[in-house]
Amino acid sequence: MKTLGNILWHFPFFGFVSAILVYLLGLVLTVTVVAAPIGLGLMEYGKFLFVPFGHAMVSKSELNVRQNPVWKAYSAIVMILYLPLGLILAVIAVFQVAAQFVTIINIPVALVIAKSLGTYLNPVNKICVRIAVVEEIERRKAIAETAHHP
Repeated sequence: MKTLGNILWHFPFFGFVSAILVYLLGLVLTVTVVAAPIGLGLMEYGKFLFVPFGHAMVSKSELNVRQNPVWKAYSAIVMILYLPLGLILAVIAVFQVAAQFVTIINIPVALVIAKSLGTYLNPVNKICVRIAVVEEIERRKAIAETAHHP
């Protein structure tokens, strides 16, 4: 089913065009160095758009990835500056999802965009991972949650 979803995403809906454009935008922002945290996040989002079914965007903090404290602080500052643009992009994406759900044929595209609303809002420090990784993170959170309740 994931493979069929990815094929439908690319060929009738030209998802590869979105993926290439987002990846190239991320590359350009990374080259500028000033917007590198956003650029790296957009490059990961571009990877996600190449195979959106069966993958998800996850924050590095959920994966317990250690980061340089200076880079983390710089990323936070850049994210604050990006926030107004991120809000605008997220609102546009919400309207796009609503419009695409009106027709049955566009539901796969709407699902991809809906899955990535958080990335539109905050692409900084996000990584594209397989769904199995996300399920494992959720399983570990559930185990930790049940350990707190006697």
